[in-house]
Amino acid sequence: MKYPLAFAISLAVGMVSLPAFAQDVGFTLINASSHTLTYFYASPSDDETWGDDLLEDIGILESGYEGTVFIGNGADACLYDFRFETAEGAELDVMEIDICELESYTLSDD
Repeated sequence: MKYPLAFAISLAVGMVSLPAFAQDVGFTLINASSHTLTYFYASPSDDETWGDDLLEDIGILESGYEGTVFIGNGADACLYDFRFETAEGAELDVMEIDICELESYTLSDD
């Protein structure tokens, strides 16, 4: 089961309308935090396990950078849980993000 482990990053979500069901969704992940993101996982909220590392094609996402990530597991779900892991060892779980409405996702220290 997934449990939130907080670190000092607040979230801002940019929204736009996309198809009703998420099958292959891409969005911009913006790292406006002071942390280097090393791993980013996503899974449907009703799933008990994390999916693959979505930063695998990008590598790491350093502070001040952004990249396009894709969730393409074919699930007919809009609500996803996210897990971010940093080079500094911190983890952050964010639950029930509507990826069907997501254009960008921003991490910041605020």
